[in-house]
Amino acid sequence: MTHYGTLDSPLGELLLVGEESATAPGGTALTSLTVPGQKGGAAVRDGWTYAPDAFAEIARQLRAYFDGTLTRFDIEFTATPGTGTDFQRRVWQALEEIPYGTTTTYGRIAADIGAARGAVRAVGTAIGANPLLVVRPCHRVIAADGSLSGYAGGPERKRQLLGLEGAVPDAA
Repeated sequence: MTHYGTLDSPLGELLLVGEESATAPGGTALTSLTVPGQKGGAAVRDGWTYAPDAFAEIARQLRAYFDGTLTRFDIEFTATPGTGTDFQRRVWQALEEIPYGTTTTYGRIAADIGAARGAVRAVGTAIGANPLLVVRPCHRVIAADGSLSGYAGGPERKRQLLGLEGAVPDAA
């Protein structure tokens, strides 16, 4: 069963979507976290159940992150069946390894997953399809020249998240 809830945040009202899970706190594993106006973001669908209590632990951790007291999420998340190609999932896994308060480049992600240097554009496309903004930190990936290129939630939100983490690059 798919549940959803919302959470007010400095980025706007977040849409949290999840699936029932016997092992997740609150019984729900996160499948999507969307910011308002996000390119390709989730929207509430028929048949989804509004269940904000199912996201209580996730909401607590997100609030702590935005308050600057949490630097690593401990949230169970899962892909909706059919979400992402093998390549996208490898890129998303690499995103999860980027430490709080740091940035990396699209080229570095390509190298980390064993893709050719020419795969930088494909890496960017995979990052843009990340369904778990904030908790899977795609905002920590910047261009080789230090610019804040590409972010499904918009460049201002990317700058805001990197600022929160003290990681806005000089060239930004």
